[in-house]
Amino acid sequence: MVIDLNADLGEGFGVWRLGDDTALLDVVTSANVACGFHAGDPLTIRRTCAAAVDRGVLIGAQVSYRDLAGFGRREMDVDPEELCAEVLYQLSAVDGIARAMGGRVSYVKPHGALYNRICRDREQAEAVVAAVADHDERLPLLSLPGSVVHEIAAREGVATVTEAFADPASTPEGTLVSR
Repeated sequence: MVIDLNADLGEGFGVWRLGDDTALLDVVTSANVACGFHAGDPLTIRRTCAAAVDRGVLIGAQVSYRDLAGFGRREMDVDPEELCAEVLYQLSAVDGIARAMGGRVSYVKPHGALYNRICRDREQAEAVVAAVADHDERLPLLSLPGSVVHEIAAREGVATVTEAFADPASTPEGTLVSR
């Protein structure tokens, strides 16, 4: 059994810093890098990707709803075509920066409300899977076991990885409790 320890990184924005990304990169094996829609900005993303590459840490694109004010924790009703385009945009941006730093995006990890939504909402899950498939169907998509997104991804030839949370509170279904 292989255990990958990942953490959400690059979640600062402008002059605001959130957490000690450098210290965490010395501990984790993969980094869920915020893509700018819930947190993160181009410079923060660049620095986080460069630091991850320097340490041999895998880079994941942490895509989310376009919700800077709510840190991606507010569930939103986004048209599936628009959601697909927004996820593709975020994934492509972080992958482009990661490649410029000598790495690449190795997986996709939805954030917050989007993560919880694609566990149960077929239409939103289809939009996220379509975006991943459009970018690179070989990229695994992380989600909770038993999520509807696994079924959809399998149908579309997109790999999935199940995960569990070590630190935050969760519901009986395994989704994160709103903070």
